[in-house]
Amino acid sequence: MGRSGNTGENSARPAWAPPVLRGERLDAGLRMLELEVRRRLDGLLQGNHLGLVPGPGSEPGEARPYQPGDDVRRMDWAVTARTTEPHIRETVADRELETWVAADLSASLDFGTALSEKRDLVVCAVAAIAHLTGGGGNRLGAVMSNGAVTERVPARGGRAHARNLLRKIAETPRAPEGTRGDLAAMIEQLRRPPRRRGLVVVVSDFLGGTAWQRPLRALSARHELIAIEVIDPRDIDLPEVGTIVLADPETGKQREVRASALLRREFAAAAQAHRDQVARALRQAGAAHLVLRTDADWIADTVRFVVARKRRWSGGAA
Repeated sequence: MGRSGNTGENSARPAWAPPVLRGERLDAGLRMLELEVRRRLDGLLQGNHLGLVPGPGSEPGEARPYQPGDDVRRMDWAVTARTTEPHIRETVADRELETWVAADLSASLDFGTALSEKRDLVVCAVAAIAHLTGGGGNRLGAVMSNGAVTERVPARGGRAHARNLLRKIAETPRAPEGTRGDLAAMIEQLRRPPRRRGLVVVVSDFLGGTAWQRPLRALSARHELIAIEVIDPRDIDLPEVGTIVLADPETGKQREVRASALLRREFAAAAQAHRDQVARALRQAGAAHLVLRTDADWIADTVRFVVARKRRWSGGAA
């Protein structure tokens, strides 16, 4: 269930809050977003996309002993047979990285009670991915859907292309009332036609069932996966305000309830159980999991996520 609420645009906004990306403020918001992303993320990857994607590359590198957690698909059977110890073959990353983003803009994302709507944070997340994977001959493409209409932006390189892609996502119209999103179908579109090995990023609130796990797991055979879960405080906790109206944004159904202490506890428990289920499904699909909140510093959370990945690959503590 979604909850109706305001994004708090008239309240004092901290410096890290996502810009307003609607109406007459869209152009200024996109410019501010680009500047903020560049200012706070520049230098993080030192122009090397291995900071976000460890491979797989296309050129063979050196063999080394297998360690728990290594990808068994990179097992070097010749060296393993010769040494009688399991070895994997390191790969040299391709010079060009192709990234595809699945941007969920279904009705449940048209909601926010903190500093932005969740759909604004989807645009912010894609802006960060565009910056982190940009440069060189790298290319970025996207599939976006509001449930009623699905659009595809071909993968291309360059800053101008990234700007146009972000604008297209931000300008995607809201779905008519009663429209259900289909995240699994959108992810499935990234499998056909098959693409060169690269990075796939899925940005969604992952509300509802987990039918998306199967197509996501299928993508993991060829691509590195990152799932960015966008949540609002009211997705996980009801306010202590007496009577409230709960609404399902994808059906339009509403129900007035009294937010008793018991209901709030049950709601929080159900929400946590769902988030645990999503995290488990993403982990089983082989996707790295980043959570961004409408009431938290999303760029700082992104930086911590990328730094943790780099440390894991380099053998340090996450």
